[in-house]
Amino acid sequence: MTSRSSKVTARPSSEARAVARTQTLIKGTGGIGTVRKTTLPGGLRVVTETLPSVRSATFGIWAHVGSRDETPSLNGATHYLEHLLFKGTQRRSALDISAALDAVGGEMNAFTAKEYTCYYARVLDADLPLAIDVVCDMLTGSLILEDDVNVERGAILEEIAMTEDDPSDCVHDLFAHTMFGDNALGRPVLGTVDTVNALTADRIRRFYKKHYDPTHLVVACAGNIDHNKVVRLVRAAFEKAGALNDHAARPIGPRDGRRALRTAGRVELLGRKTEQAHVVLGMPGLARTDDRRWALGVLNTALGGGMSSRLFQEVREKRGLAYSVYSYTSGFADCGLFGVYAGCRPSQVHDVLKICRDELDHVAEHGLSDDEIDRAIGQLRGSTVLGLEDTGALMNRIGKSELCWGEQMSVDDMLGRIAAVTPDDVRAVARDILGQRPSLSVIGPLKDKQASRLHDAVA
Repeated sequence: MTSRSSKVTARPSSEARAVARTQTLIKGTGGIGTVRKTTLPGGLRVVTETLPSVRSATFGIWAHVGSRDETPSLNGATHYLEHLLFKGTQRRSALDISAALDAVGGEMNAFTAKEYTCYYARVLDADLPLAIDVVCDMLTGSLILEDDVNVERGAILEEIAMTEDDPSDCVHDLFAHTMFGDNALGRPVLGTVDTVNALTADRIRRFYKKHYDPTHLVVACAGNIDHNKVVRLVRAAFEKAGALNDHAARPIGPRDGRRALRTAGRVELLGRKTEQAHVVLGMPGLARTDDRRWALGVLNTALGGGMSSRLFQEVREKRGLAYSVYSYTSGFADCGLFGVYAGCRPSQVHDVLKICRDELDHVAEHGLSDDEIDRAIGQLRGSTVLGLEDTGALMNRIGKSELCWGEQMSVDDMLGRIAAVTPDDVRAVARDILGQRPSLSVIGPLKDKQASRLHDAVA
């Protein structure tokens, strides 16, 4: 078993400390909302947003790796690794990591997606140095001991079981598989029972070393902070771990878009003894870099983004066929999804699907009214601002923007792009997206006769 004893790394000489490059990406008013970026020797990027009016700070590290970077036999490795980075380093045990943040009332967590992973801590501004030290230590000094891998395997299998016990969640994994098939985007982020059981400490360590070097990472911090101080603390933590030795290294860029998703009319049904049938009807959407994404956001909001949306009104308010019904979009580097979810009684599933399909077809052919578009634009602008009212949301925005787009957009610019969407823009994207033949995923207690009829919903 590997020891947790401290590792001593020689401090680099002044000659070895190559110059970092700092830019102001967004100039805020009076320093508020100012976004700055420093690229350290070794390829590590540090992006911050200053908000002096708060007393908290959120610090996060984004890794340019997600479940789509896994081979079939490694499915679940990214999420497994996320768990293991909390299990101990050469300087701290798992208890030390959690106790350090608990002692100052901080919050620490992580999440894994299909194209990135994020580790973060939210603390009082005075405790930011502690948060930086702990999170950087986790990212650079994780031990990934075999004993920890074996113990955590049980927790991950329980997480998979918990997801499978929630069909309203599980149906979205099924829909991804329906749309993408058996490739990385179609496989679940958590992995499967078989793949998780097959993962070994050695394979996870190799995955860690490959994807967690500084060129694959973005540090993001927002709140009552000083950019230069954050950079100094981050640089010291990474240099202490010997992680910035390759001064010639350059950050990797955002994922490029090469894939065109082409799928239509696929149906996947999963029989479960549930009280409801859980349904997702959808089709290919837009990549996250597509300029039409602003119009698609307005379309999505008007169709299924709130209580005044078409789907909510038609399915729930007028007919009472479902409690939960909504639409959503998912954008990846090179493709995307548009989906409509509803949970309803199994006996009502065909009625719900017919209403949803009729609404999608009608909007594809005739578009939305100007009043619906204006209301959706106002709703989207308001929710965008309200969703950025805490330091965690700000950290997420600047970290994801640097990792996924390689640039930053101010809130005013975002609001301007939403406000600039025209009715013609929305109608055009509705024809392009909703005019495609949909695919369907359903989880529920479906009888054979019902199941055979569901294929008609996508004909």
